[in-house]
Formats: sequence, C-alpha cells, structure tokens
Amino acid sequence: MDLVPALEEPLRKVLGPATAKVMAEHLGLHTVGDLLHHYPRRYEERGQLTHLADLPMDEHVTVVAQVADARLHTFASARAPRGKGQRLEVTITDGSGRLQLVFFGKGVHKPHKELLPGTRAMFAGKVSVFNRRLQLAHPAYELLRSDAEETVETWAGALIPIYPATAKLESWKIGKALQTVLPSAQEAVDPLPDSLREGRGLVPLPEALLKIHRPHTKADIEDARARLKWDEAFVLQVALARRRHADAQLPAVARRPTPDGLLAAFDDRLPFTLTEGQQKVSKEIFDDLATEHPMHRLLQGEVGSGKTMVALRAMLAVVDAGGQAAMLAPTEVLAQQHHRSVTEMMGELAEGGMLGGADNATKVVLLTGSMGAAARRQALLDLATGEAGIVIGTHALIEDKVQFHDLGLVVVDEQHRFGVEQRDALRGKGKQPPHLLVMTATPIPRTVAMTVFGDLETSVLDQLPAGRSPIASHVVPAADKPHFLARAWERVREEVAKGHQAYVVCPRIGDEAEEAKARKSPEDEAEKRPPLAVLDVADQLGKGPLDGLRVEVLHGRMPPDDKDAVMRRFAAGETDVLVATTVIEVGVNVPNATAMVIMDADRFGVSQLHQLRGRVGRGSAPGLCLLVTEMPEASAARRRLDAVASTLDGFELSRLDLEQRREGDVLGQAQSGTRSSLRMLAVIEDEEIIAEARQEAAAVVAADPELERLPGLRTALQALLDEEREQFLEKG
Repeated sequence: MDLVPALEEPLRKVLGPATAKVMAEHLGLHTVGDLLHHYPRRYEERGQLTHLADLPMDEHVTVVAQVADARLHTFASARAPRGKGQRLEVTITDGSGRLQLVFFGKGVHKPHKELLPGTRAMFAGKVSVFNRRLQLAHPAYELLRSDAEETVETWAGALIPIYPATAKLESWKIGKALQTVLPSAQEAVDPLPDSLREGRGLVPLPEALLKIHRPHTKADIEDARARLKWDEAFVLQVALARRRHADAQLPAVARRPTPDGLLAAFDDRLPFTLTEGQQKVSKEIFDDLATEHPMHRLLQGEVGSGKTMVALRAMLAVVDAGGQAAMLAPTEVLAQQHHRSVTEMMGELAEGGMLGGADNATKVVLLTGSMGAAARRQALLDLATGEAGIVIGTHALIEDKVQFHDLGLVVVDEQHRFGVEQRDALRGKGKQPPHLLVMTATPIPRTVAMTVFGDLETSVLDQLPAGRSPIASHVVPAADKPHFLARAWERVREEVAKGHQAYVVCPRIGDEAEEAKARKSPEDEAEKRPPLAVLDVADQLGKGPLDGLRVEVLHGRMPPDDKDAVMRRFAAGETDVLVATTVIEVGVNVPNATAMVIMDADRFGVSQLHQLRGRVGRGSAPGLCLLVTEMPEASAARRRLDAVASTLDGFELSRLDLEQRREGDVLGQAQSGTRSSLRMLAVIEDEEIIAEARQEAAAVVAADPELERLPGLRTALQALLDEEREQFLEKG
C-alpha cells in the first residue's frame, strides 16, 4: 500500500529469484512492501495447539502438533513387487483430535528419523480423506526445537505467526523471508495524518508492521491490527472521497420535469398509488436531477419493492426536460424483459412518432448485441436523432458506434455486474456528464455500501408495494426424507391445477462440454456427485412426477431468440413449469408464477437464493419456495438454508452471507481492483472504523483535495490505485 523506495525493492534481489518467483506467481507479492503487508492469518502459541478436529477439507493448512506415534509398514505394489514398498504412518495430536500423516517410498527415511514420539513440529499440507479419516499426505514440516538458538529467534518468543500459504511455499518459509525484510519496515512512510493517528491513539506504521509479524504478546497483535485496519479503511475512503469530490466539480445539465409533460401523463395512467418509500426516493432523485452537478445515486431495494417504477419515472422526467435516458442491464434476457415491461407500463406514451401514439409520447428502443443488422441500424439512428427518448440495452450500449442526441441519465441495473470503468464509458457518451442512477436488488449492508459504492449516495426502498404476497420457504431434506421431495412435486402440481405456474432451478445446464468440466472438480472426487443439471432434471420430471404438465427449459447457452421465445410463452401462461439455471435470478417478472423448487440449494449463495426466491409471490397469490438439499442436518450448508427459510429480510441475509463468505469475494466481485485489497479489515465487524474513516477522509479531502500536505497518504493512494488500474488492464 505505502510503497517507498526501500519498500519498492523487488523481492528477487532480496530473497533470490526462485523464492521470489513462487511469491509472485502464487501469492501476488512482488516487492518488499508487498511482503510486509502479507499479514499472518492467525498465531499459534507454543503451549497451545491447533484444533485438529476442525480442519477444512481440500484446503492447505498449517498445524502445530506433537507426534503421538510413528509406524513403518512394508507392502507389495507394482513398483515394489517383493513387499519392499515402504509407508510411514505418523499420528499427531493436539489434544482436540488426532491426524494421520503418510509418507511413501524414498520419502520415508528423513521423517522416520526425525518424527519420534513426543517431537513437536509445524506440519503443512492439503487435508484429504482416506478410509474415512482425515490425513495429510507427504506434508512439509519444520521441527520446533526449543533449545536451538535459531528457532527461538525465528519464532519470536511464544507466538508463532501462521501465514496464508500455498503448496509451493509453507507458512514458515514465508516467516523466514519476512525476517529478512523486516528491518525495511522502519522506512515505511505513514499514510495517516499525525493528528488523526495521535487523536485515535494508534501506533506508528513501522511499529505496527514489526508487531504484526513479531509479536511478543497478544496486546502487540491487537495494537498492530487496530492500526493496520485504520490504514486500509482510511486510504480506501480517501480514494472514494476524492472520486466524489472530482464528480462534484463536473458540470451537468439540470433536468426538471415539465408540469404537464410525459411524467404527469404517465402518473395519471397508473392504476395504483406509489408507496411512501417510492415517493420519498423519487423526491431524492428529482432533487438530484435538478442540480447542475451529476447525480450519483445507488438505489437499493428488496426484490419486488418497485425499483423499476422509480427508475422509469426518473427517465421520463429527463425526457420531459429534453434529454435522453439509457438503461443498462446485465443480460439480454433482462434487457428484453425491461423493454417489454417499460413499453407495457407506458402504453401509447411509448409510441412516439407512430399512429395511435399520444401527443407527448416518445420512442423506447432496445439495443442488444444479437439484434439483426436492420433493427440495430434503426435503433442507432433513433438514438442519434433524439427520436428515441429511452433506450434499454446491454453492454452493447457502451460501444463506440452508439451516439446519443443528448444523454441526460444513465440507469444501471444490478450494479454488481458492472465495474466503475463501464459506468465511466457510458458517462462519456453525454455532451456533459449524464446523471447516474445505479439499482441493485441485492441488499447491501451499510458498511459494504460505504466500502464498495462509497462514491455514490444511497437510497433504500424497504417497503413492498401493496398487493405483493408473502413467500413461504421450506427446506426439503431429500436424502433424509425422500417422501418430502415427492410431496414437493405434488405441491407443484397443486399450484398448476389452480391455474398458476412454477420454476424449478438447477445449478448446471448439463451439456457435454460442461459435463467434462464438472467431472474434474475436486469436490466431485471427494465422493460428491456432480450438481444437478437442467436438461437431465427437465427430462426426469417430464417423464415422472410432472408427467402431463407443459415443461420447458431455459439456460444461458440457448440462442437469444430461443430464450426470449421461452420467456414469452412462460409469461403468457403457455408453459406450466420452467426448468432453468440462474438466468432467471434477476428481473424476471411473471406474477402468475407462485412456486419455486431450487434443486441442490446448498450449491447457491445466500444472496442468490434470496434473489431467486423473489421471482415468486409477485402477484396476489402467496408464493412458495422449496429448498431441496441432500446435505445432512448438522452441516453448515443446512444451517445456511435454514437461515434463508427463516427470514425474508434481505439485509439480514446479506450480513449472514458476508459473514460466511470472505469479504474479498464480495468486494472483489463488486468492483474492479481495489476492493479485494482488504487484508485486515472485516467489513461487518469493523463497521465503526469504516464509518469513522469515511468522515475523516471527507474532511481531509475537503481541506486538501490534492493531498499536497500529506505526501505519505498520496504515496499510499497511488499504490492502491495502481493496483486498481492493473486489475482493470488485466480484466480488459
């Protein structure tokens, strides 16, 4: 983060080319500064041992334990037919459990001499299962001799740092490399302003780096962590504050709706009144649109809270004011769906320039990558001349060929599929920067919103519109209670008999290329069957429990026209059951669909399950969501599903999701680069630090936008943004 000359020294000069190569390829560490910021994941105390009972499968682990016994066996094999094959089995213990280590062939001699009962050592390897017992095959190990001078020095007193490691580089080798570069920590330039650091009682950066890698007490670790968390939160928030500051300097055209224009005509047509939440959020948006700086707003709303309605009214206000509005969707299915629902909601107001169109109507065009050449030419022409006030499309809208007459507002649906760069590319299409509204149906805890979308103001829609029905969710344990699964299919038939429709969701499509990939996954080798596939399940259901019903399939690899045709038939009620992958996760709106069965539900994330469930109960009849799993009752996967079944509150579930996945995944997906550079900060636990850092950052940037008085902070920021740019180039 805060790289200065001593810390910019390439690792190959300090550690030699072989070690440096492994660090670069497997851990992404290139310089002394990178290595100093590779923090221990946890610490082992010499007197205490790791919990062998809790080891995760298929992960690379480091454990500190004592040898209980060691036995050498001989056996016959193809290579050693005369019973000369050798296998060393070592049992280690930590008080909580036992773990078997196995060494074969010539590899048995050294451990046989060294791993005697009573010996303590660190062991590293990949956890696997053999004969239903956990084992490490050929683990690397480092003996812990309390008498040897070198070890006592290296392991710095009683606390042994355990680093995030790889099969190619064990934790203790990383520890030794750190001993080599640790003196350079003295030259780390502090990014925090002195007043902030002293005011909050934080230790200086060089001291924090020494204490995180060579703590003598637990208090040292606490001091270091508190300080390093602040660094991450603060530097990130300064980057976001500077982005907000720069955006606020940009000019934009104020867009105010005309009193008796398109928006007023649209509101008169509405068969219902807007919820209080929709009215409040619309006011926030209209206030932003009326200013001469570009709006940057994030609109969060539960599935079905009416975000599209709020966005459409904002687009109509901009068209009223003489501008154009573009809505960007992550997939073609969703773009077509939005186009259909917007034109239906607007009626003759969407038929500008056509017979039967209203006087103040505009044209609503669709633009996607797979359109025919003639339709595409016409759409591009309508945009360039201003004939079309509203365009709805996919990434195709960002292409160079697309020219707007006067782009006033960009609405981005499902932000987590779009990086900052795409937002910027679309923004560049206006004569002046257009206003920006980002919508997401994935509820985001406040701290993540501050971290990931810190350059946007946030509006939340938390009421469901009148007429939306509650959704009952249940876990169906297919392995323990197969009759529950049979009952699930009966429930689907009952819903269809009432004139409703149902979804069945599967994790996989099930074509040949994918089958081959699926067979290779390590999970499947661990005695797990491959995830259920749409094509297989549809076939089995059609011939079995749903025989006689109209069953169709939908997945991402179908040609766009076929996908659209399937969706149209389903929306028109010509299909009873749609067996699909997660392509239906966002935005698909069929009010008559009341039941959803999610197969292998344990293979989906919490937020994804919540998104999927939001596809039912969109009309006046109550919704039903059945989560089918074969996982045993005591498993973490089952606990996760029980949590989803027990609440419809998306914000509560998104916190749970974050606690279970690492933030890096969430933040890394959410935007390019920077966000996954959080090493110390835990977004949920460190809510207060993030909120305080945001305030401090805003104050610092307001007083000194160019950070001229804070060279250390400027350096740290450049390092953070270089990383972001690097990631962007890699993605590009």
